[in-house]
Amino acid sequence: MSARRGGRRPAPRRRPRGTGRGRRSRADDRLIGLVVAAALGLALVVTVVDWLLARPWLLALGAALAVGVLAVRVHRARQRARWESVRVRGLRYAVAELDALHHTRFEDAVRELMARDGCRDAVRVGGGGDLGADVKATDPFGRRWVIQCKHRRDGLAGSAVGTPALQVLNGTARQEHGADVAVLVTNGRVTAPAVAFAERQRLHVVDRHTLAAWAAGSRPLWELLHAVPLPRKPTALS
Repeated sequence: MSARRGGRRPAPRRRPRGTGRGRRSRADDRLIGLVVAAALGLALVVTVVDWLLARPWLLALGAALAVGVLAVRVHRARQRARWESVRVRGLRYAVAELDALHHTRFEDAVRELMARDGCRDAVRVGGGGDLGADVKATDPFGRRWVIQCKHRRDGLAGSAVGTPALQVLNGTARQEHGADVAVLVTNGRVTAPAVAFAERQRLHVVDRHTLAAWAAGSRPLWELLHAVPLPRKPTALS
């Protein structure tokens, strides 16, 4: 008898009745609650609209306030644009200031200098996958500029920019970015082989000396470089 008792399996537990019904009931309750809330919300909206329609002067006042707020925002935006235009036109950098910048901020400074010179679409595009272009801009004569920036925290004491950087620029500036003028800008030094390579490949190098003259605001970059392509036909940026 003990062996039989020991060999018996425990009877399976039965699921309590009514569990599925309880879930369905709760779901129905939530659905009913949502419907009631939607109905109350719609009734409130209708009541408010009817109340406003009975008082048209309130609608006119609200419209006038909205127009006034919009006018103030537009005025402030125009003021900011004028202030920014004045700031850009008067933008100056000492080369020591450029040395102290983070390399991404150096790219921003180059973009700002191109904008100061009249390139309204100047944009910084540096970062991963930039294919050798850190700044792009169209000058007032319709020429497309593609600029690669090489910042050296130690300026002239930092490592010199070599031929590999210019090889990257040469391989992508015209083919990938449609450059008319491909430029490498650095606040440091450029090796003699790199300068020779740039001359052979019709690339332009802005070294520390040229950068200092450009950043000081004496002349736009295209007036400081040699053998820049002739202007295209006038564009909307002219």
